[in-house]
Amino acid sequence: MTEPFRKVALIGLGLIAGSMAHAMRENGLALRISGYARSADTRETAREIGLVDEGCDSAADADLVVLAVPVGAMAEVAAEIAPHLAPGAILTDVGSVKQSVIDAVGPQVPEGVHFIPGHPLAGTEHSGPRSGFATLFCNRWWLLTPLPGTDPAALDRLAALARGMGANVEMMEPAHHDLVLAVTSHAPHLIAYTMVGVADHLRRVTESEVIRYSAAGFRDFTRIAASDPTMWRDVFLHNKEATLDILGRFAEELFVLQRAIRMGDGQQLHDYFTRTRAIRRGIIEAGQDTAQPDFGRSPGAGS
Repeated sequence: MTEPFRKVALIGLGLIAGSMAHAMRENGLALRISGYARSADTRETAREIGLVDEGCDSAADADLVVLAVPVGAMAEVAAEIAPHLAPGAILTDVGSVKQSVIDAVGPQVPEGVHFIPGHPLAGTEHSGPRSGFATLFCNRWWLLTPLPGTDPAALDRLAALARGMGANVEMMEPAHHDLVLAVTSHAPHLIAYTMVGVADHLRRVTESEVIRYSAAGFRDFTRIAASDPTMWRDVFLHNKEATLDILGRFAEELFVLQRAIRMGDGQQLHDYFTRTRAIRRGIIEAGQDTAQPDFGRSPGAGS
């Protein structure tokens, strides 16, 4: 078992930070957990539910500091906490974009502090301090994008923490991370937001029928589109190039399917859907979802 961190400071107290707090406490990975959020209501809720051992106004004395704020706020928050970071501390983040975070945070990190960007590929459509749970990271990937010259011992310790919370750990180049996530997360979310927007427009014409008769596909779109709007606004603004690249490719694929439908080319549609179905099977075989019709989610579940 890895040595527990003496003090972890969580900057931001939403789903990811809250789940980290629960998972670290349940697995004995931290002796003390402090937390801070700009919202007084969030801080009060965190104290009320015992999410953290203490509030904190800075990252002073922590040997692990986690930036769990929207990507667009990283630079400002890093500037505020930088003077208080202890020599030898590990500084990481949980942002969905990596190169932008590195550009914003990296120059502000004091000498002797180990900055190791990270991204847990886990989440739900829920947010806030009450949304976290200890098993969120189990069998999910935690990507680390260490910078050149990163201290191997600090990297190993952060990786061990992620594994201790149940995650699988992989190292990745920041630019490659941003491209991969544009495919697997960012573009799908934008498409979901768009589809729900189209349905909302249609609903105004058909009154409430779109909502009333929503089938499974649309329900899944609305689930994705329920995610935190501030976080996703920042993701698209800070991963602009990769997202636009993937959306361009999506438009080309959509044109191919439009033409097949218009021309009545059933064979092309069948072949295309067969290939994409195999990708879905690969996701199930990798243990990242289940084959159940409801994806193993009970009504109202936030997984």
